[in-house]
Amino acid sequence: MNPIIHSLYEPVTGTWQYIVADPSKREATIIDPVLDYDKESGVIDIRSADKLLKLIEDNKYRVSYILETHAHADHLSASRYLQSVVGRRQSVAPAVCIGHRIVQVQQTFSTIYSIPQAELEKAFDRLLQDEEELVLGSLSIHVIHLPGHTPDHVGYIIGSNVFTGDSIFNPDVGSARCDFPGGSATTLYQTSRRLLSLPEHYRLYTGHDYPPSDRYTDVGIDESRAVPFTTVKQQRLENKHLKASTSEEEFVTWRNERDSGLQTPKLLIPSIRTNIRGGRLPRSSEDGFKILKVPESVIRVS
Repeated sequence: MNPIIHSLYEPVTGTWQYIVADPSKREATIIDPVLDYDKESGVIDIRSADKLLKLIEDNKYRVSYILETHAHADHLSASRYLQSVVGRRQSVAPAVCIGHRIVQVQQTFSTIYSIPQAELEKAFDRLLQDEEELVLGSLSIHVIHLPGHTPDHVGYIIGSNVFTGDSIFNPDVGSARCDFPGGSATTLYQTSRRLLSLPEHYRLYTGHDYPPSDRYTDVGIDESRAVPFTTVKQQRLENKHLKASTSEEEFVTWRNERDSGLQTPKLLIPSIRTNIRGGRLPRSSEDGFKILKVPESVIRVS
């Protein structure tokens, strides 16, 4: 049985958020939800997360998990806000889960940003092991390690669908940067070979879409042209960085040269500060992370 998949695009950060549900038992998981944040004003908003909540309510889903593919550096996670609201609605809160190597990322960035270790202990409800299986109604979620973009990165296979996060992008976008601590172009190439070795009909659902110019309108991104998935076959033939005929040496040389000229992501500091805390905001502004207005329902560190 294949799941029901709802793909919701958040255009400010170019992020794909997903709700995946068992069609018979209506049990669901949320993958990579976005908490809206304006860096200049310091305002936190929940409009994107509330769209997820409405979809869950309209379809009468019961949410068992909120899954993160990695510690995102380009958007804040809405996991704890969603957990709080969903938990009140269904009496049992879904578990916020991530790959177990998040501990390595927490250690790295807690030193860089002087985040107290007490705020990172048990930041996530469940740390997932490689090849672990989660039960989703009558379906199974298979956890796979997909490093390269970040060392903690995991993906989730549900039926013939793979939620790849930033481990591969749509063919006309290509690949993600590998210059974050613990990232590696060589490792990302190897991850891509694992994904492209899957059956050709499998769908690879990406964590982002940054549409090239031929998918833009005169006023910017046309959300209707954002694409949540392509098949393994399409990626093998068409991915402009990682198609089947691309050699490891060719990719690694190009990716490293490309990454050396990239700017720091605009929301890197707020994103990392929030996401290694398991989706909890700090109590007040921190260096590089202005917080002036936060909805009461958004969870902060104790």
